[in-house]
Amino acid sequence: MLYLDAGTTYSKIITKRNCFDKQFLWANKGDLNYYIVPSSLIKTLNLTPTKCCGHMSNANENEIIALANGAKKMNIDSNATVLDLGSRDAKWIRFKDGKFHDMDWNTSCASSTGATVEMLLKFYDTKAEDLNFSEEKFAVTCGIFGMEKIMDSISSGAKPAEAISKFVHGIAYNAWNFSKRPNKIYLSGGFCENKCLVESMQQYCEVIALGRFVLCEGLIS
Repeated sequence: MLYLDAGTTYSKIITKRNCFDKQFLWANKGDLNYYIVPSSLIKTLNLTPTKCCGHMSNANENEIIALANGAKKMNIDSNATVLDLGSRDAKWIRFKDGKFHDMDWNTSCASSTGATVEMLLKFYDTKAEDLNFSEEKFAVTCGIFGMEKIMDSISSGAKPAEAISKFVHGIAYNAWNFSKRPNKIYLSGGFCENKCLVESMQQYCEVIALGRFVLCEGLIS
């Protein structure tokens, strides 16, 4: 058995096999191994997933369904909004009385949010842990406009980490608006580990991080 959520930048894998280098091992839970692997490696590996979803694979499962199934396995409220914020898109689902109620999937305005942050960090030789919540935010809806504002800000004397933090705050604000401004968001995806994003979103609602394996868990029957 091998379950694959093949994201744009990183892929999440749950399997019983020891099929990857230990450097990619994220966690062990019982007899299951959890891996996070650069997606650039996925197509070079001879993998035959039991089920898979994501941009970087021949997906046979819908990501919204995987997100809903994975979230329901976790300790969420019966009336909950679950937001998956990734490298190139954002999607959310809402439960009402424990049942699927509403959803949306944004592959344009939210496009490249996570990927843009990663590229900016590399370009400006900055680490994610150097980003801190900024009360000011860049009011942007895509990575291209965000990069323009960041460059203008740095040219005016701002430190790269400060400018990127304002962009991350903008992502958090846009994601909250996109999710229809709930009082609480269950957050899925790599941004769970970005304290600047989480603290920025907490200015608008309660945030509970579900981690990076929600979709992958949702693939397991």
